[in-house]
Amino acid sequence: MTASTDETGAGPREATTGPTADAIRETCIAIRELDAWYGDIHALRSISLDIAYGEVIALIGPSGCGKTTLLRCLNRLNDEVEGARVAGSVRLDGQEIYARPVDPVALRARVGMVFQKPNPFPKSIYDNVAYGPRIHGLATDRAQLDDIVHVSLERVGLLKEVRDRLDEPGTDLSGGQQQRLCIARTIAVGPEVILMDEPCSALDPIATARIEDLIDELAEDYVIVIVTHSMQQAARVSSRVAYLNHGSLIEVGETNRIFTNPQHKLTEDYITGRIG
Repeated sequence: MTASTDETGAGPREATTGPTADAIRETCIAIRELDAWYGDIHALRSISLDIAYGEVIALIGPSGCGKTTLLRCLNRLNDEVEGARVAGSVRLDGQEIYARPVDPVALRARVGMVFQKPNPFPKSIYDNVAYGPRIHGLATDRAQLDDIVHVSLERVGLLKEVRDRLDEPGTDLSGGQQQRLCIARTIAVGPEVILMDEPCSALDPIATARIEDLIDELAEDYVIVIVTHSMQQAARVSSRVAYLNHGSLIEVGETNRIFTNPQHKLTEDYITGRIG
């Protein structure tokens, strides 16, 4: 996989912290002229987009339009896909993430991912959350690791529910609890950005509402980029919306404006259900 390369990256931040309110740069992620291919399939076409600190941005558009591909480009998960390649630039805090010296594992600690289907490890609830801090050396002793685990579970509203079950398998939890466990696992390594790929599509309405409330709470400390097919969900959780179609970024703007006064006919047609 190739891309523009000229700067180095960095490792994970201190555990359980997000970007501070006095961040030097307003822009957290700067995407410029980003193209992506799967073999001969041109999945993204010259995407340029800034994602700022303190925002939740929702990526919407028809199936196959490139939403998930764009999301996976932001932490180089497409590196793992045979035949995938990118061109262009993605900068995190001004640093090119596709530069040769950047360690993708360290990058993914800074830009965490929550997937469509809850995917807890076949480990205990405790070890699910402790896994990242252990491999990144974020805890010097068991007491510090305990604190990271408890704080992460508390942040996602799960600690009271599992406090006496930390040694039980994470796979024994309900679907909604599993997804919150996966979010706790993500924030345990102190990311700046949380990517969410249809995080509620496998959940019932009650669990979905809890995840949406959690997104609202986490937005105080993390940049969140969410892919969703639900325009109602995008309207509820996001501050900005980006509409993609056939691999191109058609329109981006404040959520209320996009849904009430879209500037592009393709956006209007999608929102009103004429295409989808």
